[in-house]
Amino acid sequence: MISDKMQAALNKQIELEGYASFYYLSMASWCDNEGLEGCAKFFHRQSAEENMHMLKIFHYLSEIGGIAIAPGIAQPPSNFESIQTVFKLVYAHEQKVTASINDLVRLAYEEKDYTTQNFLEWYIAEQREEEALIRMILDKIKLIGTGGMSLYYIDKEIEIINTAQIAAESAE
Repeated sequence: MISDKMQAALNKQIELEGYASFYYLSMASWCDNEGLEGCAKFFHRQSAEENMHMLKIFHYLSEIGGIAIAPGIAQPPSNFESIQTVFKLVYAHEQKVTASINDLVRLAYEEKDYTTQNFLEWYIAEQREEEALIRMILDKIKLIGTGGMSLYYIDKEIEIINTAQIAAESAE
């Protein structure tokens, strides 16, 4: 049986994952509007992945006899300064999600909720991968720079990364 405190914390995580999905969807729309097709595809995929993260917790709560609450999602921003800024915001958001997952693991440990602690192990690994991916993208953006053709090269590089991610997921 899950404690009320753990259930509330997991429902808060559902909200955070749902917001991430909408946030990335908003970024995809912005990228489409800016002609950054490769980046838009990347953010559409990221949005779907975050939605899956949300649903995974939702189903987990139902599976263990808890109550999952469909969250009200705050309106994410829809206008961004630049693609460089977008990826910096993504990195900051992923760090926030990582901190939240770490708090959940800490709470599960304190509550001696080993089932939830085990469930959260997947999220720990997933967040490490997410942060590493965004750091790599930020490094590539820094290397490309901000010259006249930089948006073209950034978009193409993100499209290559996205295609590789899709291939890796298909191989799993």
